[in-house]
Amino acid sequence: MGDVLAGNHAVWEFDSDSVLIRFARGIRTRRLWNALGERRIPYEALSGLSLTPGKRDTSVLRAAPRPGADPLMELADGQLKEVCDPYRLVLPGDRAPLAASLIEAVRPELGPAEEAPSFLVEVPEPPLVLKAYDARAVFDGSSVAFRWSRTGASSTKWKAGDREYPLTALSGVEWHSPERPGGHLRLRLRDGDGGGPGVAPDQDPAAVVFAVGYGAVHESLPFAAAVLAAVRARTPVASVPAARVSPEASDRMRHLSELHGAGLLTDAEYAALRDRFSTEPD
Repeated sequence: MGDVLAGNHAVWEFDSDSVLIRFARGIRTRRLWNALGERRIPYEALSGLSLTPGKRDTSVLRAAPRPGADPLMELADGQLKEVCDPYRLVLPGDRAPLAASLIEAVRPELGPAEEAPSFLVEVPEPPLVLKAYDARAVFDGSSVAFRWSRTGASSTKWKAGDREYPLTALSGVEWHSPERPGGHLRLRLRDGDGGGPGVAPDQDPAAVVFAVGYGAVHESLPFAAAVLAAVRARTPVASVPAARVSPEASDRMRHLSELHGAGLLTDAEYAALRDRFSTEPD
């Protein structure tokens, strides 16, 4: 198709199987949009498109993502302000006829309203770093590490020590906007250890808390979405034969973890050696 709709701070380019959303960059652009840059949304990830009148001779084009299609929106879960919605485009009023025709043209390509079987929209790729109020969080693609702040972390977290959670230990992620009271990011652990909804985030070693200037939406939401997408995409632990992990390999991995925890290996060195030892034949 190649048709383009230029609106307020974004351009939507309609292709044969997807719409490419390019967000404008600048001091007047929402920081979340600056962070996202551009997003390609397959039509099968959308359940609907609508066009409504806006303010001051404008029209508003909205795309409705299917449940489970976009990790970013699954985590946001209605917490984003309307003006920050990446699926909303404000158009000059005279662009409404073109927008309406494009909606009709792509409607047959849209997905059903039911939940998508897997994530269909890509998110930022690791490595990613997030500076929260009580920790520095790092996602290298295989694990999430929390390095506690001397001034922000609670005594409970200090006593627990810096944490590193491999993707195989995670079942999900929850995100509560830093623009609301109690904002935090929490890792959901497969074994249920390390806290949960009943534990305050500042006391949970599997969570980091946000504050003004620490963990803003444009930093924390893409970070959380990348982790969630990786968790959903990983190979289930049960599919890895237990016989492949020898006692010698387990000892090596334990020693690496101790060196890393003591600060004698960097995150990158630890990840490289861990991957090497875990793939070496016995």
